[in-house]
Amino acid sequence: MQTIRGRLTAWYATSLALALTAFVVTLYLSRRHASYQELDRRIASEADLSAGILAGVSRAGGVVVQTDASGRARLAPELVATLEAVPDFLMITDSLGQVLFSSSNTTLIYEQFEQLRKLILAAGGQRREGRVQLVAGGPTLRYIVHPVGSAVPAAGVVLVGARPESVELGLRPLLSTFLLTLPLGILAAYFMGWWLAFRALEPVDRITTEVREITDGQTLHRRLPVPLLKDEVGRLAETLNQMLHRLERSFSALRRFTADASHELKTPLTVLRAGVERAITTPRMPQETLAALEETLQEINRMTELVDTLLTLARADEGTAPLHREPVDLKKLVEETGETGELLAEDAGVTMNVTAPGAPVVVDVDASRMRQLVLNLLTNAVKYTPSGGRVTLWLEQENGRVKLGVSDTGIGIAPGDLPHVFDRFWRADTARTRTSERPGVGLGLAISKWIAEAHGGTIDVQSRPGRGTTFTVTLPANAHPAVTQPSS
Repeated sequence: MQTIRGRLTAWYATSLALALTAFVVTLYLSRRHASYQELDRRIASEADLSAGILAGVSRAGGVVVQTDASGRARLAPELVATLEAVPDFLMITDSLGQVLFSSSNTTLIYEQFEQLRKLILAAGGQRREGRVQLVAGGPTLRYIVHPVGSAVPAAGVVLVGARPESVELGLRPLLSTFLLTLPLGILAAYFMGWWLAFRALEPVDRITTEVREITDGQTLHRRLPVPLLKDEVGRLAETLNQMLHRLERSFSALRRFTADASHELKTPLTVLRAGVERAITTPRMPQETLAALEETLQEINRMTELVDTLLTLARADEGTAPLHREPVDLKKLVEETGETGELLAEDAGVTMNVTAPGAPVVVDVDASRMRQLVLNLLTNAVKYTPSGGRVTLWLEQENGRVKLGVSDTGIGIAPGDLPHVFDRFWRADTARTRTSERPGVGLGLAISKWIAEAHGGTIDVQSRPGRGTTFTVTLPANAHPAVTQPSS
């Protein structure tokens, strides 16, 4: 079970199934024991009644035992007719074990008669009850030996026996009912357990949904609804709200620090760049000093670009980076940006192609931001395309959406790296420093993602190692999206 709801359902259903099974087994065994006790009481009552009848006839002066034509002692016919009404097996013997009467409703062979006679003789004139198996592998006969007493000298012992088939037959409907209802009870327990688990975990699902919607630093101001009942779920909601409060404060402090630091660094970097540029123009500058100054100027320019990018992202995170929307012909913007891309591609030995529709594609966008997005994608494509490769900038319009993208035949991106390409300061290759052959700080694609989402669009990437990469930006053709902040 991969979910708590599934495990709770399984535990509840299993527990209730075990409880129902234990109840059924206990009830069946209790009923079975009571039925056998009732059977023992019945044969004891029949033995007492039979002995009482014999004693009553004897005290009244009637004939109890008489001799038949063969000279053998037999119970009087009147008593035989009376005792035949006893429903269970009845045997009456004299004190020496001679059989005077046996029920006609039960057929016993000679060996079985002898076995019962031995039980009577073994009783020694004492009351005894027990069980005996007359046939190997057959049913057990429950019996009771009851002495008649001195009131009837001719009849010494009464034996009453009953087979348990009647008890077993009476229990079979109960057992069948149990076997029929137990699976239904287990099934009902499963659905009841699922329902209880659903009701118990429903607040947790709501909390999960609320937390899932807090996707970036811009939604940390949201709080979870706290139930009035301060149970485990209420305490969990309060704990998560406290954590969100701490995260919001930390994110706010980090954004303020980034924005303040970037803003404060712009002035000294501008002064440094002006000083280096002025020093480079000094006449008769030694070549070694000039090379050092040029390298310093390059680093200052990279640092200035990084500071500007960080300041842009910080303002976007704070929601203070507005977009200046106006109707812009993306066809013209793509063609103009493609010319800049051709210069970059020419320096890198890469072929540059631009594909755009013949008609204008007018969309309400921030022209400078869209130009920045396209240049970021072109720069990234040229940077990772070996000499002799090809970069294509394309624009198309379909189904009320505008798509623009950049495709290259470069080194590609590994599948494990694709989810991270838009993360800040992340680069797919191991050379992440400014001294690598592919310099950069890993913020260009993060900026591009913000620009696309700020215009209500999306940016996707498809890539295969060694086969190239394609970045696709999809924008609404005539929409004014409310989203103006990036996801971090």
